[in-house]
Amino acid sequence: MNWDDMRIFLAVAREQSLSGAGRLLRLDPATVGRRVGRLEEDLGVPLFLKTPQGYALTEAGERALEHAERAETALGGVSNALSGDGEALTGAIRLGAPDGCANFLLPQVCARIQSDNPGLDVQVVALPRVFNLTRREADMAIGVSAPTAGRLTVQKIADYRLHLAAHRRYLDRDGRPARLADLRAHRIVGYIPDMVFDKELDYLSETGAERVALACNSVSVQFQWLRQAAGIGIVHDFMLPADPEIVRVLHEALSLTRTFWLIRHEADRRVERLNRFAAALVAGLRAEIARLEAAAGDAGEGQRA
Repeated sequence: MNWDDMRIFLAVAREQSLSGAGRLLRLDPATVGRRVGRLEEDLGVPLFLKTPQGYALTEAGERALEHAERAETALGGVSNALSGDGEALTGAIRLGAPDGCANFLLPQVCARIQSDNPGLDVQVVALPRVFNLTRREADMAIGVSAPTAGRLTVQKIADYRLHLAAHRRYLDRDGRPARLADLRAHRIVGYIPDMVFDKELDYLSETGAERVALACNSVSVQFQWLRQAAGIGIVHDFMLPADPEIVRVLHEALSLTRTFWLIRHEADRRVERLNRFAAALVAGLRAEIARLEAAAGDAGEGQRA
């Protein structure tokens, strides 16, 4: 058995297909299949079970995956040591994040980290969904709920607050609701109900509104609708400083608190460059959320007048 075969095994396990692994490794799928077959023959056990959904790991494959990831981590540690990563971070780090965080927090936080580490390439994948770290879609991910299954480590980043908000032009034109029940007479902006990818994002029941007239699975698109004075929606407080004309409404009747979590693969705890990036990321996000929420709070005090 050699490491190159195990590298191919890891790619198939994460992509769950020969073609996906082939694209990742720049190999022909038939070659990937032959190499997996050779590894299974060397080990004397089947590592994958072909299903309609793709290549699923057998019980032996699950055990092999754990050892292969440990070997991958160890090799990464040798590479880091030889490249002098103790002084500055280098290479590429891919971070998955929900689009609200990716659009309104990560640009400034990651820019500062990269500025301090010029040899580092930061890749942010902004998608409104849960990332699969087992398949290595990202090196780490930010989530709005903490996973309870899988070989993952979870660290709390920070709480953040959300309130109902609308553009001043909308409120001047359609009126300011005096209580939650009044929302039934207003156009609501929010998530597509059957595409809410995490229960923590299901705000509709807490508003008392019965329908979402303008819906999108991207919170950034929702924010743009509010900018167009199109309706009232739930907004992260850290987004409000981006447009001072969007103001909180019914802030005393409805105030939500949610949490950002940093999610990493368990084996990556041994990779010093990822540990250092994670520490800088968490510290940066905590400071940026506090700064932006303070700015939103100052503006909110003025809105009461």
